Amino acid sequence: MTSDVTSRWALPMLFAGQAQKELFHNEALGRIDLLLHGQGESADIATPPSSPAPGACWIVPAGAGGAWLDQEGCVAGWTDGGWRFVAPRAGLRLMVADRGHALEHDGTAWRDSAVRIDGIYIAGDRVVGPRHAPIATPGGGGTVDAEARTAIAALLDAMRAHGLIGM
Repeated sequence: MTSDVTSRWALPMLFAGQAQKELFHNEALGRIDLLLHGQGESADIATPPSSPAPGACWIVPAGAGGAWLDQEGCVAGWTDGGWRFVAPRAGLRLMVADRGHALEHDGTAWRDSAVRIDGIYIAGDRVVGPRHAPIATPGGGGTVDAEARTAIAALLDAMRAHGLIGM
């Protein structure tokens, strides 16, 4: 390798004969710790907290100030050595505590995850929501239409099989 950092996360590389290798190694471990199975506290707070816990992370929103100035979109993590910032890459996914679901980076911006506690979303629209009470199989009525009842029953069976409605 000819670079002094890794290509994906800019983790510092070690070199033969390098002085103070532990500093570079510890910096790499700190970045990995921020990202591996990461959870952010928020993606909406624009002011760094005054006394964050070591290891706590945030996604820096637009308009952030203080120590987060000019770090928009980065993952900000508090360490014993102060703030560390990691620029996201496509595919990075962090659970965000105050939103109750993950945010995923698409290579350009952070996006809300399609799978959330209240349903599944496509293009921001909820397409599958919480399970409701079961729908009864049709029966009775003044006019019997066997084909309609068969079609409705087949639709209900398919929706039940996919878990979209209750049994």
